[in-house]
Amino acid sequence: MKYPEVAPMVLGETVIPSGSTKTVDLQIARLLSGTLIHMPVHVFRSDRPGPTLLLSGGLHGDEVNGIEAVRRMMSLGLFDNLECGSVIALPIINVYGFLFFSRDVPDGKDVNRSFPGSPQGSLASLVAHTLSDKVLPHVDLGVDFHTGGASRTNYPQIRYDPEDSEAVACAKAFGAPMSLASSLIPGSLRAQASSMGIPIVVYEGGESMRLEEHSVKEAIRGTKRLLSTLGMLSQEPPKVRGLKDRRGRHSAPRHLNQTTWLRAEASGLFSFERESGQAIAEGELIGRIRNPYDSYSVKVLAPFDGFIVGHNNMPLVHRGDALFHLGHESDWPSGVGSSS
Repeated sequence: MKYPEVAPMVLGETVIPSGSTKTVDLQIARLLSGTLIHMPVHVFRSDRPGPTLLLSGGLHGDEVNGIEAVRRMMSLGLFDNLECGSVIALPIINVYGFLFFSRDVPDGKDVNRSFPGSPQGSLASLVAHTLSDKVLPHVDLGVDFHTGGASRTNYPQIRYDPEDSEAVACAKAFGAPMSLASSLIPGSLRAQASSMGIPIVVYEGGESMRLEEHSVKEAIRGTKRLLSTLGMLSQEPPKVRGLKDRRGRHSAPRHLNQTTWLRAEASGLFSFERESGQAIAEGELIGRIRNPYDSYSVKVLAPFDGFIVGHNNMPLVHRGDALFHLGHESDWPSGVGSSS
């Protein structure tokens, strides 16, 4: 794909020339105390034409692995000498949620269900509007970093829109240990970006409010591979590492579809025998639910051959609670339509 000649980028009221690096503080709103809240946006620009890649974390304020991944990439100087194009690094989108250790903003709304937002809307809508109006118009493609929520962990994975050929290509270039087709959710950042012709894939790794080094490192490794594929990074990209087998050795990366949640058939104390990233066989014991008074024990059995995408770390569960997110291995989609 050919990109136009490099021109100054105007973000808010700040002009960012080619070959420069700047941090722009976009004003969002004020807290009840009157404290002004900004969204810091870090821009790294080459002096040669190329794509503009958005790397964003903290859309849910308690998902710290994504925040740390973007922060660490900046700290490592990964974007300081780009071969071409630009990187817009946004470590924390939902500053409100981050301050309050919360997935959502203080009024309880989810920013990732509030796009495109409104300048007269709620806090979540204001955050979404700022991103939609001031940041996304400069973006060609992006990776949005997330973790599992509500005491659930996700094995490092990339999720993409199977109807968007550019998103498929982006997911393949990222090379996560696990890849999943995932339809767009109305009101989400991905859906808003798609409506603007911008493919964004979602990286999931680890659990909210828990810093997990493996997930952070895989996020960085995948971003390096993507930058290399885009011609933005000259160094040799990291080799792709897949899931671990039963002996702890890395096997091939896996592409999954038809994912489903295996739910608790009883209430009690939950312990897992198998965990995220591991292969399972139909009928295999992967967990147990025990009554606190030891009056019963219920086996949790794998319903099919496949892989564990994510699992519940909560030791106390009720009947119907999600225990394991499971998926079947499949081929990558072929013959997808053009991106929209």
